[in-house]
Amino acid sequence: MSTRAAHTPDAPGAPRTALFFAIALTLCTLALLAPTLAAFGVLSGPPRRYMAGAPLAALSPTIAAVIAARREGGRAAVRALFRGLGAWRASPIWYVLALALPTLVFTAGRAVYALVPGNEGGPWFYPPERPEHFAALIVIPLGEEIGWRGYALPRLMARHGAPLATAILSFLWALWHVPMFISTGYTSSQVLVSFGFIMVGNPLFTWLYRRAGGSLLIAVLLHFGVHLDAMGHALPASTTPVTIATAAYFVVSLALFALDRRAFRGKSPEAPGTRPALG
Repeated sequence: MSTRAAHTPDAPGAPRTALFFAIALTLCTLALLAPTLAAFGVLSGPPRRYMAGAPLAALSPTIAAVIAARREGGRAAVRALFRGLGAWRASPIWYVLALALPTLVFTAGRAVYALVPGNEGGPWFYPPERPEHFAALIVIPLGEEIGWRGYALPRLMARHGAPLATAILSFLWALWHVPMFISTGYTSSQVLVSFGFIMVGNPLFTWLYRRAGGSLLIAVLLHFGVHLDAMGHALPASTTPVTIATAAYFVVSLALFALDRRAFRGKSPEAPGTRPALG
């Protein structure tokens, strides 16, 4: 295999991308099968009794990415995958924006919601409070982003271009979350709302990833920012905060696509983190 094939996510790597998604989705589903069955009443007791596999589910995108990269280009491809975490030479503004953007988007949506008389949208900020929240704050951004933005997104863009790659990843990323939603006790309507939240939020990841020059580190920090203000903590007691966030992310994603077409234009066959920022 040539050096280019080992280090870059070009079109011949597309079958490995399919392998990545298959492994990530299967691992997550199997790891959370017991609590999912408990949520449907097939197993006795509450789903939280069966959550031992949750760490494996959270790490499944990274595991899938390592396996797919190894098959694609051996150890060199795996090293290149993790090298994206060291792509720190982006403008400081992208670091600040990565951490603050989720809170800014939700706060804007919450402010609009509050303008309607009689609306009660709940708290304006949902910081981590319980031990599992702090664990998720660290484990989930790394466990997911090495796979989604480190492996899958560059390869999908190389084959399909940024808009279609974003749409594909939006759906599959949301689908990957479904066992987590069910095992957490969400109702069917809450699963649908949360599915939509993931889909409309994903374009922000593509936008910031490309604007920061393909920095996996920036994507990790953006995911970290999502967990710094995780309105999903209101579920399953209240759906309103996630609904507000979904509407706000949808508006922002549309605005970014309309106003910054350059960030969603063309293909990206280069190795992640090796190009200057678009700005």
